Amino acid sequence: MQVEHDKDTHRFLAQTRSGTAVLKYREKGSGALELYSTFVPEQDREQGIAGRLVEAALGYAREQGARVIPTCPYIARWLREHPEHAELVV
Repeated sequence: MQVEHDKDTHRFLAQTRSGTAVLKYREKGSGALELYSTFVPEQDREQGIAGRLVEAALGYAREQGARVIPTCPYIARWLREHPEHAELVV
């Protein structure tokens, strides 16, 4: 599965069997990205797709020298379960 980054709409996208999975973010001042929403079509959940979107967003944050503000409950939980990314969290 390939994750695409649409910088114009501030979204990470992945095509699934049932539709499109999406992680939305917005740029905040002082080099931070607010990761505020994830969506995976119901039929495609529990397959690690949302986690792949989070990993892509974190990779982008690293490339930009940015930190993240995880206001989406899924993303906040994912980050707690993956403490190796803690340095990126505001």
